[in-house]
Amino acid sequence: MENSDKKIMIIDSDEMTIEILKFILKKENYKISIAKDGISALERIPTIMPDLVITAIIIPLKSGLEIINHIKKHFASIRVIALSSLGEEENTVEEAFHLGVDDFIAKPFNPNELLLRIKRLL
Repeated sequence: MENSDKKIMIIDSDEMTIEILKFILKKENYKISIAKDGISALERIPTIMPDLVITAIIIPLKSGLEIINHIKKHFASIRVIALSSLGEEENTVEEAFHLGVDDFIAKPFNPNELLLRIKRLL
């Protein structure tokens, strides 16, 4: 099965976004893990070692920017897509790219566009 060996971690506190992402990614046979805050995400990344992380910028306990920074410093092979609600500061997007984020997509997102970006990164 295509993608069945690829692991994706979703880091977001928004239940609707999590459900949408789970639905899209399970259809593509990705293995999914979920963290609803930055601290649990940082604790679980070394044990799960996902191929890709999809993180919101604004999440409880640690920001998405802190997560991007940590991943890129300690796990350079993990690809990262940042999710941002429209209206979040433009300099946040710039900072995410400065920290090494691989891609950036605005909420609400087009599921097909997100899948294409995931496939391109993996």
